[in-house]
Amino acid sequence: IILPGQLQSQHRIASCYTSSLSYKAFQLSRILIKRRTNEDFDGTRYRSHVQALVRRRCIASFKHQGITIARNEQPKPKPDPATLVFGKEFTDHMLTVKWDASRGWDSPQIVPFGNLSLSPATSALHYATECIEGMKAYRGIDGKVRLFRPLENIRRLNKSAAAVCLPEFNEAELLECIQHLVHTDRDWVPEAKDCSLYIRPTFIGTQAAIGVASSQSALLYCIMSPVGPYFRKFKHDSTPSVFSAVTLFATSQYVRAWPGGVGDRKLGSNYGPTIRVQKIAESKGCNQVLWLLGKEEQITEAGTMNCFVHWINEHGEPEIATPPLLGTILDGVVRKSALELARSWGTHTVKERSITMADVKRAVTESRMKEMFGSGTACVICPISKILHSDEHITIPTMESGAEVSRRLYRELTNIQYGVVPHRWADIVPHF
Repeated sequence: IILPGQLQSQHRIASCYTSSLSYKAFQLSRILIKRRTNEDFDGTRYRSHVQALVRRRCIASFKHQGITIARNEQPKPKPDPATLVFGKEFTDHMLTVKWDASRGWDSPQIVPFGNLSLSPATSALHYATECIEGMKAYRGIDGKVRLFRPLENIRRLNKSAAAVCLPEFNEAELLECIQHLVHTDRDWVPEAKDCSLYIRPTFIGTQAAIGVASSQSALLYCIMSPVGPYFRKFKHDSTPSVFSAVTLFATSQYVRAWPGGVGDRKLGSNYGPTIRVQKIAESKGCNQVLWLLGKEEQITEAGTMNCFVHWINEHGEPEIATPPLLGTILDGVVRKSALELARSWGTHTVKERSITMADVKRAVTESRMKEMFGSGTACVICPISKILHSDEHITIPTMESGAEVSRRLYRELTNIQYGVVPHRWADIVPHF
C-alpha cells in the first residue's frame, strides 16, 4: 500500500498502536479503505480511521473490577528501615496482567512475588521491547499511605510503551490495580522518616520469536521495594544524612540521548549503556554523570535526575532554571512539581531554558551561581556541590549558600508526600 508522504508516519504509528487490537480486525479495517492511486486516496477518512483505532485501544484495556488476589502463604520478615539499600528488598506480592494480540488483555492478578517464566527467544531479551516506571508510596504522619501524582507516572508509561510498540492500557484502571497491590502489601510501607515504598511498573514484549517486529504478546507487571534515601551518606555521628550533595562528571564524549531519539521515554535501553560511563565517573571520584549534548555542551540530565540551577541571570534577576523538554530529557514528575511549586512562590523568575557548561562556568566565575540540584522520584531533591569538566574541578556553592531553593523544594515536596500538608497531589490509598 502506498500512502502519501505526509501520512506515512501516521500509518506506521497506526500499525504499531493497533497491535493491541485483534490483528485480523486490523487487516479487515485496512481492506475497507480501498484506494488505487495517491490521487483518489481519502486522507481525511484515513486520519479518522487511525484515530478511531487508537481510541479503541483504551476501550480494550483490562478492568480492575476483575482483579484476583492469591495471598503469599510464606510472607517474608520486614527489613529494618535503618539498613535499607535501594532496590534490594521486595514485598510479598506483585501485580501481573498479560496481553495477547488475538485475545486482548487478561484479567489483572495479584500473586506472590516470584520468578517469571520466559522463552529464551522472548522479544524483550533480544530487542529491548520493554519500558519501566518509578513511583513511590509514603506512610504519612497520620498512618495513611499516599501515592504522589501517580497518574503522571502511568501516563508516561503509556507514552514509553508506544515507543516500543507495546499495547496501550487505560491509565485509571492500572492506577486502581496498583492501589490494590499497595493495599495488599501496606505493611511493607516503612514508618520511618525519609523511607518509602518504591513501586516499579514494568512492561515487556514476551513473544517468543527472533525478528525485529512488534511483539504479539506482552506482560505488564509491578513489583515493589521498601527503600531508604537514594544517596545515603552519614554524618560524623553515624546518623544517615538525606540531604547530602553529590559531585558530577560532566562529559559530551558519551551521549545518553539525542534529538529524534527516545530520551524522553523511560525505556530500559536508555539506562543500560550509561552504566559503563557511571563507572568512569566513579573512577574519577564523582557520584554521577552530568550528560552534555552537542558542541554547545548543553546540560541535559544528571545521572538519572533532571537538573536545575538557581542563579542570578544575565538580567540581574534571581532565577530558577531547568533545561526544556525537547525530546532528549525525561519529563520528570518531581521536575514538573518543582517548577509548579517554585512558580507559586512569586520570588524568582522560573524558566525552562537552554543551559550550557559555559553558562555554568560563567555564572560561577561571576559569583552569580547560587546552587545546582537534581530532581527525581528516587532522591526527590539532591544538591550538587562540584562538577569535574575537562579535568577542571568547578565548585558549585550550593551548600555554602545555604541551599535555599533546594532545601525549600525538598521540604515542601516531602511535606506533601508524607501528609504533613494536605495537597491534591497526594492520593490516599483506599482500603479494599
